[in-house]
Amino acid sequence: MDRMLRLRTRTIIFIHDLVMVLLAWMGAFWLRFNLGVIPEQWLNSAWRWLPVVLVLQGLSFRFYGLYRGVWRFASVPDLVRIVKSAASGVLVIATVMFVIERLEGLPRSVIPLYFGLLTVLLSTPRVMYRIWKDRSTNLRDGRRALIVGAGNAGEALVRDLRRDRDSQFVPVAFVDDDPEKRGREIHSLRVRAACDHIPNLVQRLDIDVILIAVPSATDRQMRRIVEICESVQVPFMTLPSVQELLASGQPVNALREVSIEDLLGRAPVKLDRSNVERHLQGKRIFVTGGGGSIGGELCKQIARFPVEELTIFERCEFNLYKITGALAKVYPKLRVRALLGDVADRCAVEGALAASEPDVIFHAAAYKHVPLLEYQMRQAVVNNVLGTRTVAEAAMGRGVGEFVLISTDKAVNPGNVMGATKRAAEIVLQELNTQGPTRFVTVRFGNVLDSAGSVVPLFREQIQAGGPVTVTDPEVTRYFMTIPEACQLIMQASAMGQGGEIFVLDMGEPIKISYLAEQMIRLSGKRPGEDIRIEYIGLRPGEKLHERLFLDQEHLQPTGHDKLLLAQPEGADLTEIRKHLLGLIDACQSAEEEKILRCLRALVPEFRPDVVDMTMERNLASVA
Repeated sequence: MDRMLRLRTRTIIFIHDLVMVLLAWMGAFWLRFNLGVIPEQWLNSAWRWLPVVLVLQGLSFRFYGLYRGVWRFASVPDLVRIVKSAASGVLVIATVMFVIERLEGLPRSVIPLYFGLLTVLLSTPRVMYRIWKDRSTNLRDGRRALIVGAGNAGEALVRDLRRDRDSQFVPVAFVDDDPEKRGREIHSLRVRAACDHIPNLVQRLDIDVILIAVPSATDRQMRRIVEICESVQVPFMTLPSVQELLASGQPVNALREVSIEDLLGRAPVKLDRSNVERHLQGKRIFVTGGGGSIGGELCKQIARFPVEELTIFERCEFNLYKITGALAKVYPKLRVRALLGDVADRCAVEGALAASEPDVIFHAAAYKHVPLLEYQMRQAVVNNVLGTRTVAEAAMGRGVGEFVLISTDKAVNPGNVMGATKRAAEIVLQELNTQGPTRFVTVRFGNVLDSAGSVVPLFREQIQAGGPVTVTDPEVTRYFMTIPEACQLIMQASAMGQGGEIFVLDMGEPIKISYLAEQMIRLSGKRPGEDIRIEYIGLRPGEKLHERLFLDQEHLQPTGHDKLLLAQPEGADLTEIRKHLLGLIDACQSAEEEKILRCLRALVPEFRPDVVDMTMERNLASVA
């Protein structure tokens, strides 16, 4: 039905254009004779050549694609096509008439007159139709919208909103902090003022909704805009970030509610795609913990590159099922091998590596919940330390070219078991890096927004339940990064690493968790302290007020990427490391918690547990 309608519309437009050819041809003769009576000789010549003119000009219209455009969206490219088709038609017509009659039946001035008239008669109806449609769109009912951002995204948003008949928004004005844009008009909408004047404009212009069209804004800029919007009693929405638009392929007018990720993680990462592609192209990739938050996103990011095969090694059957289903839907041609297994199970790990024969291993499998691990030290060590060692040694045994460990800022001067086990895993890789051909690279970063078990989904659940939102301490801060950003930088570090490095991701400024809680409450349409209460419950076992991304003695160095820094770890006594590791293995086999803690503190001297069972602490006083 739609195809028939389009065909009928194009036929009508084609007939319209042929009528314009008739009017232009006869009008050119009329103008030639000063709008008077056309002599019979010339009039007969005009009628005699008219069929030839119609055929040749119609073929020219078709050749230049005059009917690919839509009148509703007529623009400069459409006018260029009109000029080209009219000019080429005139040239062919004149050539044919010259060959047949040497132009004896045609006044020379008719040619340029016909070209000018035809161009005007073809373009004017199209332009007038667009103006009429734009005007009728402006007059339609809808929610009056103030557009924040008069750049390319804002212009495209207004254009698309006006074209969409079903759109519920009617753009009224722009605001922009760029003083050079102030007072200008875009699609007949004026850039009224800077963002600070939003409250005043909302009242003056009777605004119903604020649409934020600054997808390239940094997290700090976005926080400022949102804070201004929160001061007025109207809803606000935003366009996805640049990262999100590129990753999802969403249209530029894909408005959505402002999320906490917009406020804490919008700074775009400039991925050196060509370098990463060269590094991963044609390789077999192995991801441990590939069903988790980081591992799953890493698999999705890797799938965009021309890898030969992606193997996902995951202990949770449901998570493995979910990630393989998601990849099959978006990347049906990608070769995916889904394997169930535990990184601490040497037999399972070696079997998986033998089956997949990977070139690069991304080790994302880890226990990471700080309070939960604080009194389950053996399980934390077995998974995070010995599991890492098991996969790393198996990789060396299979001749894997590269092994990338995903670490955490909690490994720096760790005050909890989780951080100590991750620091121990870093030390294990530093020791193994000298033992064989496998290059071992560590990537260290802070909290990841909306990852499983993180504070964002917890706050979201608490807000939905009506509160209270529980925060450990008013002063506690954390570094935050979005999951896609973190995974892109992991791949970037992999492409840059030569072996033995600890890459630290530039996480920007730390964010107060109390601010995070307040913003999430406001974004839900509630008022912190009134609609939703914030309750401070004190630091949990193993938690610190502030995290750091590197040790003082690591001496951070810049790399070729502005978001990646290189930590320079001090050399370690490999003999001592091996001795402590063997003690740790023996302690885990005998399930002696006190011995596990003693060996862990010997392996990670900077480990200063904040909360340890007092009996255990007394027994270990001599070691401390």
